Amino acid sequence: MTSATSPALRQRPFMTVDVFTAVPYRGAPLAVVLDAEGLSDAQMQDFASWTQLSETTFLLPPTPAGRAQGADYRVRIFTPMGELPFAGHPTLGSCHAWLAHGGTPQSEAFIVQECAKGLIAIRRTHASTRSGLAFAAPSLQALPLPASLPHIYTALGLEPAQVLDAALLDNGPQWLCLLLDSTDTVLSLQPDMARLHALGCKIGVAALYQEDDATPLIGRACREAEAFSTGLRAGLDSSLPRQAQLEVRAFIPPSVEDPVTGSLNACLGQWLTAQGRLQTPYMANQGACLGRDGWISVQHDDEGQLWVGGDVVSCVQGSVLL
Repeated sequence: MTSATSPALRQRPFMTVDVFTAVPYRGAPLAVVLDAEGLSDAQMQDFASWTQLSETTFLLPPTPAGRAQGADYRVRIFTPMGELPFAGHPTLGSCHAWLAHGGTPQSEAFIVQECAKGLIAIRRTHASTRSGLAFAAPSLQALPLPASLPHIYTALGLEPAQVLDAALLDNGPQWLCLLLDSTDTVLSLQPDMARLHALGCKIGVAALYQEDDATPLIGRACREAEAFSTGLRAGLDSSLPRQAQLEVRAFIPPSVEDPVTGSLNACLGQWLTAQGRLQTPYMANQGACLGRDGWISVQHDDEGQLWVGGDVVSCVQGSVLL
């Protein structure tokens, strides 16, 4: 993992956390190297490829410019394939790990993360033993829809009539967001990941729960009963709805369905509320098809800023030789 010119290996503090859940191993896992000073880009990429998690993060002191603007720490976010300018569950998970490792924010109101996308504000969402955090959704750019859209529908196993709306959105990563006709459609998709990979898109699909949904409500009620009985949502803001309004899945070719995806939910929240299809505050569920049960809170503050949040729990703590 190192070359002859690389710094000598040393033990570095390390955590694995689970994001968008208060019950370990039910959300989105994240590996966090808490002291990445001296590591090269190649070393970070090698380690992220070795963990084979959707993302691995590396924490560093803020740059002088970032510190002058209030940044508390800097994060670099790697998938097994490359670096991302921003990602949602790595933002919340890295903040949780930084706080657990003794980090003290400059501000009482926010923790400020520096990343390639810029400065991201993070706030605590409740005062409890669990760590409830929310990030301010970064700026969003709408891009032209790809010409390959009909082929993407085919690779997903969708008929065009099942797609109510579509948008290509960029908030660091790019997501082709598809609003589908029902939660049944979302949960029954079995996409051809090889074909999606050839088409070159990261895809998020979602559907609104309707009051007259029958079968989806049964599954949703069972999940919610389990959630409340196990304390899965105990840390979330009491002002939030007690039911999910949105079912979400994320497909990242060549072979990955992401369990719970913060950047996608930020895109969906900004897009769907701007279209008038949803009002905040609302809750989204993601991960059911992978045996996970992610709960994502989406809220606007009084200034109109969208916040995307959930619980974070520590799963593994120790050191890693890097």
